[in-house]
Amino acid sequence: MPVQLPLIGIKAQGKDYYSTDVIQNRQGGYVQASIAVIDDEEDILELVAYNLKKEGFDVRTFINGEDALNALRNGRYDLAILDLMLPGIQGMDLCRILKSSEATSSVPIIMLTARGEELDKVLGLELGADDYITKPFSPRELVARVKAVLRRSSGKPPEDTPKIRMGDLEIDLHTYQVLKQGRQIRLSATEFRLLLYLAERKGRVFSRDMLLDAAWKGEAFVEPRTVDVHIRRLRAQIEDDPSNPVYIKTRRGIGYYFNGEL
Repeated sequence: MPVQLPLIGIKAQGKDYYSTDVIQNRQGGYVQASIAVIDDEEDILELVAYNLKKEGFDVRTFINGEDALNALRNGRYDLAILDLMLPGIQGMDLCRILKSSEATSSVPIIMLTARGEELDKVLGLELGADDYITKPFSPRELVARVKAVLRRSSGKPPEDTPKIRMGDLEIDLHTYQVLKQGRQIRLSATEFRLLLYLAERKGRVFSRDMLLDAAWKGEAFVEPRTVDVHIRRLRAQIEDDPSNPVYIKTRRGIGYYFNGEL
């Protein structure tokens, strides 16, 4: 069982938010879940922080991208909730910077924005965001998505086989690393789980809905389109020619499968 931790105050925009929440880490222990919320609307910051605080999370809020970037680079955060429209560094640019930096690439990101067009959602996911919420939003949905992303990012893959090798690709189940020709490829927790699920079942074709259930643990609020975005991101990382994939193949009208001939 998790060990209840002492109350810790987090100063955010002149307000203190307190937390006793814990999440399971990859070593099987428990740590406090710290969340950075970045939005230029103070009422949104207060709403998000209040509802997350009620669930026991440590929360720190930021009204611009520069302050958030410095804090995320120099602190320890389990999740960032990021608005697209920010003064200074725009949300999309901040997402790109965070996902391309070694110090912050593993921090899950939920995009929070009033821009609900599909193109914005797809672009955010392709840049590395783990989920997307459109304003106005239900606080209950927000909390559910936060918990779902945290569960996915802290989940442990099976340990019965330490490594899976296919062609010049290697998946290490103990270190959560993916290597291509000995070079480490950085993947999000969801991308890793999706790749692992397909690689462990080479040759089997899976529909989008089946992959949603497998990689997103059957969580609500995830659209089938999200699978396509993550497959494109995986191909961009592991394939020599993403337009002519060798590892992750498409069966038109059905879904995706990992090449069973490797």
